Amino acid sequence: MNENAKRMVAEIERVRTEILEAERYIWNHPETGYREWNTHAYLKEKYEKLGYTLHEAGNIPGFWCEADTGSPGPCIGVFGEMDSLIVPTHPACDRATGAVHSCGHHAQSAALLGVAAALAVPGALDGLCGKVRLFAVPAEELIELDFRNQLIKDGVIRFAGGKQEFLYRGYLDGVDIAIMIHTTDGDALHCTDGSDGCVIKRATFHGKACHAAYPEDGINALYAANCALNAANALRETFRDEDAIRFHPILSNGGTAVNAIPDTVTTESYVRGKTMDTIAAENQKINRAFAASAAALGCGVQLSDQHGYAPRLNDTNLQNLLQEVSLDFLSAEKVHIHDGWSTGCSDFGDVGQIMPALHPHIGGAAGLAHGADYRIVDPELACVISAKLQVAMISRLLENGGAYAEKVLAEATVPCQSRKEYMQKIKPMEFDGEAVFYEQDGTVVLKYQNL
Repeated sequence: MNENAKRMVAEIERVRTEILEAERYIWNHPETGYREWNTHAYLKEKYEKLGYTLHEAGNIPGFWCEADTGSPGPCIGVFGEMDSLIVPTHPACDRATGAVHSCGHHAQSAALLGVAAALAVPGALDGLCGKVRLFAVPAEELIELDFRNQLIKDGVIRFAGGKQEFLYRGYLDGVDIAIMIHTTDGDALHCTDGSDGCVIKRATFHGKACHAAYPEDGINALYAANCALNAANALRETFRDEDAIRFHPILSNGGTAVNAIPDTVTTESYVRGKTMDTIAAENQKINRAFAASAAALGCGVQLSDQHGYAPRLNDTNLQNLLQEVSLDFLSAEKVHIHDGWSTGCSDFGDVGQIMPALHPHIGGAAGLAHGADYRIVDPELACVISAKLQVAMISRLLENGGAYAEKVLAEATVPCQSRKEYMQKIKPMEFDGEAVFYEQDGTVVLKYQNL
């Protein structure tokens, strides 16, 4: 560990009580995505007390700030998520909203506060180059989509995910490398080679309501949806194992009365996959199955696909650096790097579309992620050691004129070279329109993709 890292680690030790208090405070005040105003205010006070000038998002929660070495060099972006989930059966949930931090984002925010404190201590950045940009970001979990889509419709946001929104707004412009450590269960550090991205799907089948005793007078939208789900299930054997495709639909509206033929039925799902191209291809097949199934029953179907998250790609050189610095804080048997592939999704994947990025998971939690028993049992690991790992990586990246950061940048392969190219790349993932058209001559036309 170099001298800069030692100074910053010592500062994290000095403020450990504040870090652990932040973890408890945010845990006790859970808020879902784009609603994290209390968390925003709490963290704002802490960061400003440390001397940071905040750049607030304004009409949504979240902010960014910088620690500047004063010497030219790369900019390292470090992230902490603020949002909770909704698990009404969790004993610690907010009784009014069901919100609870059953994914550990609150611990990330506490760890990032520790990073901020370490970077702010006098002399911490001596001998380093470049900048560190800290992000308190909202809305990682893809939940409450009706609420978020209304924000999109109202022009408040462009994207459902907070990091995507920050990216879209230009808050990441000038950042060269991105790092975030997520909380997980157990007592070890894990870093996969990457994880799936996804498309968010909604299909609304439109039939004709009638009395259930006289079904010949109607068109059963529920049967059309059942046919669509069966058709999509028949496609599963065509999904290649190496593409890591996941499709997990639910019926979010299946009818309103048992004695009426349903005229409107809605299914929702993600289509997850390892690359943007495979997600688009398999999603198109599912759309075709849905459109054809609706046509088979004489129904209409409105298909609504929106970009969810891009696949997350962990940079190899950053993984190697993480393995190196982690051994100052964890025993070798607790460090698992290049740990396979995950089928989970995160909007951190979108950040990694335009820059080398790293998103490992550190233990400290127990229970099932997103479940009713999730909790932090080792805040030392989840918050304090997490913060130490992050400052150790920052120090190594920016020492010696940023030599290691320059190596990462020189050898990285990222899918997009700019924010503009990324925005163009995700456009084909989005489709919203009627998929079945009945012509007067008896022809049925299906439209289920953007051409």
